[in-house]
Amino acid sequence: MEQKDTAETPPDAVFDAENASGITIPDVEMTVEERLAAKEKECKENWDRFLRERADLENYRKRVGREKEELLNYGNKSLLEEILPIIDNLERALAHASEDGMDAVVEGIRMTHAMLLAAIKKFNVTPIEAVGKPFDSAFHQAMAQVPTDQHEPNTVVEEYQKGYMLKERLLRPSMVTVATALN
Repeated sequence: MEQKDTAETPPDAVFDAENASGITIPDVEMTVEERLAAKEKECKENWDRFLRERADLENYRKRVGREKEELLNYGNKSLLEEILPIIDNLERALAHASEDGMDAVVEGIRMTHAMLLAAIKKFNVTPIEAVGKPFDSAFHQAMAQVPTDQHEPNTVVEEYQKGYMLKERLLRPSMVTVATALN
């Protein structure tokens, strides 16, 4: 019978490519206390991760709620911006038609104008009162300045186009002429 190489490796040995002998002895097992400490650390990391994810979810819910409220409050802004020039044109027509004496047409335009104003008021759109008020660049757009002693300097003396507010936000600024001091 042939004699075989009987050098056997222990059953729990691991082959190591870097080791010349090809055999390494496994690490000594961790103690119960070390394993417990490792599991406690893992548990703490998982708890911290859970708390962060929970906070992220709560922040997401709040953000979505704010965005939903914003959409409900200001979602119709673009529609209202399209309607405002129509109101402007009706106001111009009223100003010029009353001079011509066409009473029935003027009354029809007045009624249409009043209906449009009532409709936008339902959506919390309000006109900005400008004439006689101090100029405020947040609500007024100065188109011209007029030197005068009849009005206080920096006061709106004429309004070219009405400005409007949508709830507490500016929808469109008033286009105005502002008084300046005489030199």
